[in-house]
Amino acid sequence: MIPRSLIATTRHRTLPDVDRIGTRRDIVITAVVAVLVIALMALVGYCARTAMAPSGDGAPVPSAAAGTPVSGLPTVPLRGLPKEAVATVALIDKNGPYPYDKDGTVFGNLEGVLPKQPRGYYREFTVPTPGSRDRGARRLVAGRDGDLYYTDDHYESFRQVLR
Repeated sequence: MIPRSLIATTRHRTLPDVDRIGTRRDIVITAVVAVLVIALMALVGYCARTAMAPSGDGAPVPSAAAGTPVSGLPTVPLRGLPKEAVATVALIDKNGPYPYDKDGTVFGNLEGVLPKQPRGYYREFTVPTPGSRDRGARRLVAGRDGDLYYTDDHYESFRQVLR
């Protein structure tokens, strides 16, 4: 049997608040886990982007630093375009004057062939077609970030121009 004097003193003793200590420890553990999860997600994102980078197989690679963001479309070097397209690129670079009224107007990308961008991002320019009585089917489409695309089939397909 426990003496009554011990029971009375035990009742009035204050023990450490175990719930409060546990809660504080739980918060610290949760915060550390959250930081580790965020760091892991950043690492996975970096690795995924690096893994998707071109392998260096000798093919020209668009570079955002060179004014040509990566689009995933087939590419063509500027020197590989028809001479009329090269001349149109020169006009685009010096901001005109353009020979056609539609040159420099917003290209809506309604076909969805180019990378999705907000309306107004792309502008279209006519590439003259020798012997054609109208504007023909050849166009250059310039993006706000320096990306440039060539089509010779009136927007059915595009190749990204590498400068």
